[in-house]
Amino acid sequence: MSAYGHQMEREFSSQSLLSREETASGSQYVLESGFYMKSFAATIFIAGLLIVGVLLVTLIVTLAVMLQSCESRSKGVVEIEKASDSYHYCKAFALHGELNSLEEPEIPPVCWNLAIHYIEGGEYERDLNFTISMIESFFDTISPSDNHLDAVLMDIDDILASNHTYSHQSMHQQQFNQYGSNKPSGSIENAANLKHWRILELYVKLKSRGWSLILLSRKPERQRNVTAEQLKAVGFNGWSSLIMRADSEMEMETWEYFRTRRTAMKEEGTQIISVISSQLDALTGSSLGKRVFKLPKPLHYNSQTPTL
Repeated sequence: MSAYGHQMEREFSSQSLLSREETASGSQYVLESGFYMKSFAATIFIAGLLIVGVLLVTLIVTLAVMLQSCESRSKGVVEIEKASDSYHYCKAFALHGELNSLEEPEIPPVCWNLAIHYIEGGEYERDLNFTISMIESFFDTISPSDNHLDAVLMDIDDILASNHTYSHQSMHQQQFNQYGSNKPSGSIENAANLKHWRILELYVKLKSRGWSLILLSRKPERQRNVTAEQLKAVGFNGWSSLIMRADSEMEMETWEYFRTRRTAMKEEGTQIISVISSQLDALTGSSLGKRVFKLPKPLHYNSQTPTL
């Protein structure tokens, strides 16, 4: 081999050795497939895989939460529909119960809690106040005649329905507690107190405007003196007449008893302007006057609590 050939061989060997050293000392990775990747690029690749994995896990967790939320919402809708159905059922049953004078054992258990909530939630108080306002608005538009034959009939069994006896002073205290604090009644006993006060307030207002007030009761005539004393004890005075059931009327249906007494008043010349009661038996039949007003009455009869 010539000198020139040996020189070329040595230069090629040197270049090959230098290339191998650079490859060994450089920051490259050699794959079996022949693909080369630097360390920085490998780091980015691995980080990308981790991000994709995190995103997939996040997506799965989000879908699971959304599915659970939809299930809870669907369950809530079903419960609301059930509560709404119970409310409308008990509302219809309340009217049925009043028309037929049903007693406590005949009330469906599903209606008991709703009836208590109607009182303790403040709905009864609002309904009572609205009704009293309607009565006052009606009487603001008319005046008693000069012949003093106009009369307003009030059911006193609404006034004396509670087993507790409230003095006139305690009812003034109840007025302060209710209207001074401006809070819902909150309990059955407080609601009974409020009803007594609101009816008394209406009674006094009608009496001061010159209306003749005739009080009706389902109680027998022999309890007249006791009933009159109870009325005076809670602030009711100056009524025109107190009508109670004679012995011959005790076997009559209450609606028939009330209708008979109203018919007799009309024949005697009394002009009935209005009848006010929370019970339908007093608001049924003829000779009811120009306007009848039904006070709200919760569907709840419990001997351990005041009856409203």
